Amino acid sequence: MKLQRHNAIRDLVAHSLVANQDELRRKLRRRGFEVTQATLSRDIHELRLSKGPGGYSLPSTNSNSSVATAEEDDAPPSVAAMIDSFGLRVRQAINQVVIATVMGGAQPLAAALDYEEWPEVVGTLAGDDTVLVICPDTRRAGEVELKIRTMLES
Repeated sequence: MKLQRHNAIRDLVAHSLVANQDELRRKLRRRGFEVTQATLSRDIHELRLSKGPGGYSLPSTNSNSSVATAEEDDAPPSVAAMIDSFGLRVRQAINQVVIATVMGGAQPLAAALDYEEWPEVVGTLAGDDTVLVICPDTRRAGEVELKIRTMLES
């Protein structure tokens, strides 16, 4: 079922404008796929969809290489890609950093932060639209906020 759902998502994104997760969920439902927001977030993450002003798009292929390495295929999107797709704003609170995202963007962003294992990050907690990043001290929280803010502004 997952493979069929992923193929349906690829088809929808490739052939129609999909502005947000809720729209994608509705289009999938019309095709017979009932999915939760969490499942859809995981699918978006696994398919490496990116979100821009024109909605979701499939990952671009490297024109110099027709076959990606297995490591590239298995690696989740970077924190920078997740911030670009989902990030809205960031704010430090003592030794913690709060990142606001679009609805449904917090879990993929937290997963990317966990995967990259930044030394300044002790751990993350994610809701629907907020990621709480816990750092060991105020100085490191400031470093994380600066990194995230730089990604948001680029």
